[in-house]
Amino acid sequence: MKMPNTMKTIAVAGAVAAALAGQVSTANAQAKEKCYGVSLAGQNDCAAGPGTTCAGTSTVDYQGNAWTLVDAGTCESIELPAMADGTERKGSLEELSRDLPS
Repeated sequence: MKMPNTMKTIAVAGAVAAALAGQVSTANAQAKEKCYGVSLAGQNDCAAGPGTTCAGTSTVDYQGNAWTLVDAGTCESIELPAMADGTERKGSLEELSRDLPS
């Protein structure tokens, strides 16, 4: 029995769609890691220290005890503005004691 052309087209389109969906989910599954001290006030993903509950509760830009998920391997190389005294500010894989709310 011969398959009609429309059925062949649908089968090929389905195979292409499945292949593309696999590529998209692989790209979205890139490893992430917690990076402390890089988020702006109210834009952290979680853990913003005492007096806060979780996501979006940091109160200071670059708050050292608040983290944001970033692509694995990029945390410590994210460019941030220097602190008021000119000291370089960097992200960290561990909680920081800088830029904490008073």
